[in-house]
Amino acid sequence: MTVIDFKAFIGRLATASGETILPFFRTSLSIDNKSSSHDFDPVTEADRAAEAVMRRLIKANFPQHGIVGEEFGSEREDAEYVWVLDPIDGTKSFIAGFPIWGTLIALLHKGTPVYGMMHQPYIGERFSGDNGMASYTGPTGVRRLTVRRCASLKDATSYTTSPLLMNAADRAQFAKVEAEVKLTRYGGDCYSYCMLAAGHLDLVVETELKPYDIAALIPIVNGAGGIVTDWDGKPAQSGGRIVAAGDPRVHEEALKLLNS
Repeated sequence: MTVIDFKAFIGRLATASGETILPFFRTSLSIDNKSSSHDFDPVTEADRAAEAVMRRLIKANFPQHGIVGEEFGSEREDAEYVWVLDPIDGTKSFIAGFPIWGTLIALLHKGTPVYGMMHQPYIGERFSGDNGMASYTGPTGVRRLTVRRCASLKDATSYTTSPLLMNAADRAQFAKVEAEVKLTRYGGDCYSYCMLAAGHLDLVVETELKPYDIAALIPIVNGAGGIVTDWDGKPAQSGGRIVAAGDPRVHEEALKLLNS
């Protein structure tokens, strides 16, 4: 069975999760804090309901597959095929009423992300990729995604969700990159990687990511011609400290500064 067999099913997962989430968006939600420290790590009824509906569909159609999800943990994580789910990436934007969030759906084969989708049901956008190609479907139609060329950091537009999410040491290293680029903006979550794949920005630098935060985005960025690694230049699907770039020259410069 090849990854191509799963594309229609991933579309079904996106549709079902979107239909589950949208009735909650911009309403009076009950919000729980998952963090045991002073940090605020919100989770809502929408997160849980969307992951539950995706899990039910996967188990009904592919009972032999594994599932890793943000809200309900891992099952059969050592299976040949594993689904990695983040029902709402960008929950803080979600609870504030901003549409800068999305559902992340990844399919791993023998531990490697082979297909990923970011679905934003409120705007009606889907970004998907299989490492070889990436595409967009939304209000403006369907098109192939391609990163843009950028010769150096000084010409680059950079995004991070928030430097406040970084520890002090990582924040100091990130500040070196921030001082070098043409423009840095904060926010974005999963949207930053999709905008990089679409050729609208050049660099994303993050830390403290979980596998479900990044697995779906790797095949999209790779498929658009970009590169995603950790800060050591190694594969990124396990999460942690992440660098994504549209141009390998920008990626190389960023890694040097982050590790200097």
